[in-house]
Amino acid sequence: MFRTTTLCRSLAPLADRILVRRAAKEVQTAGGLYLPTDKVKNPNEAEVIAVGPGMRDVTGNQHAPTLKVGDKVLLPEYGGTSVKIDEEEYFLFREDDILGKFD
Repeated sequence: MFRTTTLCRSLAPLADRILVRRAAKEVQTAGGLYLPTDKVKNPNEAEVIAVGPGMRDVTGNQHAPTLKVGDKVLLPEYGGTSVKIDEEEYFLFREDDILGKFD
């Protein structure tokens, strides 16, 4: 019989991939109305949790990513790879899939 244990894991993205955590869903409108949670869209804003080392070009030169841990970014509506770590959901995106960075 196998016994499963919960391990605390960390994930280091490879190449030009960026690990992000989406912002919490807004359940209240600006006017004060509460929305049902199943009708609320996923937010397009996220915080960068981890950054890969960058992509290599055909000559072997490594290009460092422009994002760093802690940056607030704008994500596309669809895309990314969902990853669950310790009951929390994160998303992996390629750096060129991320639409922009908030100042």
